[in-house]
Amino acid sequence: MTAILRPQPTKGAKRAIVRPSREEAEQAIETLLRWAGDDPDREGLRDTPARVARAWEEWFAGYNVDPEEYLTRTFEEVAGYDDMIVLRDIRFESHCEHHLAPIIGKAHVGYLPTSKVVGISKLARVVESYARRLQVQEKMNAQIAKTIQKVLEPKGVAVVVEAQHQCMTTRGVHKPGVTMVTSTMLGDFRENATTRREFLTIIGNPVSKADG
Repeated sequence: MTAILRPQPTKGAKRAIVRPSREEAEQAIETLLRWAGDDPDREGLRDTPARVARAWEEWFAGYNVDPEEYLTRTFEEVAGYDDMIVLRDIRFESHCEHHLAPIIGKAHVGYLPTSKVVGISKLARVVESYARRLQVQEKMNAQIAKTIQKVLEPKGVAVVVEAQHQCMTTRGVHKPGVTMVTSTMLGDFRENATTRREFLTIIGNPVSKADG
């Protein structure tokens, strides 16, 4: 018998994703409804597979955009402004990649520009594009900071994320009211304690609150 040799994926290489059809997605949702113990053919659930598929298109729209593109249009007429720029309380809705449960919270983003700045709505769009994917908070936090650092090349970037995870509040340990706080500090925000303290003071110092 002749062995069939298949090429092995390179370590670290991104595996190609084959997306199923809309019909296949709706059939999968119908299967889950049956598994839960209900009848997908009853009146209240008859259109649920289609509704859920549409909801997923919205919740996970981040897979269809490149966050870096939001930061490519910049402005240099800033009269030499090179102090801190901070956007606080960017509300987001994401989903835990372990249980598909909602993660609801807010992000605070700051950077120290060099010769160019970006429209503030674009910072919010970067947060949104990463949030609308299956996530863990730590990864999302780092992705936002590293993307801003890569494209804008500022003197530093700071991102703090505060969120409640429904995989912890509605299942498992059932602990409502718990907020997870993560932070990523790059450049001057990591190296300069005064700059870091200024940023944390501006956003209300959630890291200190979490430590307390």
